[in-house]
Amino acid sequence: MKKHFPIIIEQDKDGVYIVECPLFKGCRSYGSTIDEAVANIKEAIEVCAAEDHIEDQPTFVGIRDIELAIA
Repeated sequence: MKKHFPIIIEQDKDGVYIVECPLFKGCRSYGSTIDEAVANIKEAIEVCAAEDHIEDQPTFVGIRDIELAIA
């Protein structure tokens, strides 16, 4: 069975890519390139999915970018 999992990719000040799957608490990984980070999160998701029941996970709706004026 194949299932789609959302991931969030960020880059820290040192250039390391940090990636997480918001469906699983604490499901994070990293890599020196985006491709490496994505490959690593795939492994992390497999581990998290094996520990949790995928059917019990919330449905991912999406991510939005909002603009705020910060003083």
